[in-house]
Amino acid sequence: MAYQDEYADCSWVDFDLLESFMKDCLIESGVPEKDARVVTDVLITSDKRGIDSHGIGRLKPIYIDRIDQGILNPVTSIDVVKETETSAVLDGNNGMGHVVAKTAMEMAIEKTGKHGMGMSVVRNSTHYGIAGYYALMACNAGMIGITGTNARPSIAPTFGVENMLGTNPLTIGFPTDEEFPFVLDCASSVTQRGKIEMYGRSGKELPPGWVIGRDGKTRTDTQQVLKDLSTGGAALAPLGGLGEEGAGYKGYGYATVVEVLSAALQGGSFLRDLNGFDQGGKRIPYPLGHFFIAINTEFFMGLETFKRIAGAIMRDLRSSQKAEGEERIYTAGEKEWIAWNYRKTGGCPVPPVLQKQMQELRDRWKMDYRFPWD
Repeated sequence: MAYQDEYADCSWVDFDLLESFMKDCLIESGVPEKDARVVTDVLITSDKRGIDSHGIGRLKPIYIDRIDQGILNPVTSIDVVKETETSAVLDGNNGMGHVVAKTAMEMAIEKTGKHGMGMSVVRNSTHYGIAGYYALMACNAGMIGITGTNARPSIAPTFGVENMLGTNPLTIGFPTDEEFPFVLDCASSVTQRGKIEMYGRSGKELPPGWVIGRDGKTRTDTQQVLKDLSTGGAALAPLGGLGEEGAGYKGYGYATVVEVLSAALQGGSFLRDLNGFDQGGKRIPYPLGHFFIAINTEFFMGLETFKRIAGAIMRDLRSSQKAEGEERIYTAGEKEWIAWNYRKTGGCPVPPVLQKQMQELRDRWKMDYRFPWD
């Protein structure tokens, strides 16, 4: 991966500095310190793994700005609506999604102790960062982790042009006998809003086929697309692309599965009710739903057997014949491991747009931080 070329305009910030800064900003916004540490850990994990769309880039526009707007509660209160030995239904009361989600996955993992499987679902939560964080929690416990979340409408159904479904990731992680676990964490759309935001920060146009307008034609005008995704004037294509020629119905189907599992089990909101506006156009919370599943491998053939076979599958895939001109075959989670090994000494790349946001937050609260570009 050509890191030097990709991040030529960025300043590299030490992770400890970045993590401390994000935590302090959240505390200044009214998030209790314990919860701020949880939110920050999710965000910094994203940056460490090279998922630049969901780290420091989300701090201001997705969390702090929404707290300022009164549509995200900085103090998180979690209600247990219903609970059994293997399941739980939680209400996040529009608090910090990361805090709600971590609690929910912890419960799912704990519930595997008696019967080998645990599942928790959440309603009235908010954006919970990278879904892979919660799958990794299960991996670190020697378990299989599955999670998904609905989101504000972004994806158009196959043969449609209206944004109805969220980018709805169906995320799965499991341990292997290698240095890194398998973690498949991706949207059910061709791309997701965070990636488009990255294009916008870089001043790039979008590739054709990512976004469709109300006229049924593909859109590439990044800045206007970002505005129109919020107003319904544009929609993302489902995984597989527009129409059925590239099997876009598969992405549409997976997005629908995640929507149902994120709403129907917990009696939560869905589709248009997640657009963040009331009938009069006033901004309101995004009452998102999530689900978390943990599977304890010890209740099957045991963790060591599982890890050995899972690792062998990964190695066989990577050693298979490569296409002409290609240097390498990857498995899910490998590129994130490579990104971390590259970044752990150099830090996180911060482009000019995010540098400006960080400076604004520092100045707003008169914080005693010095950044590499000062």
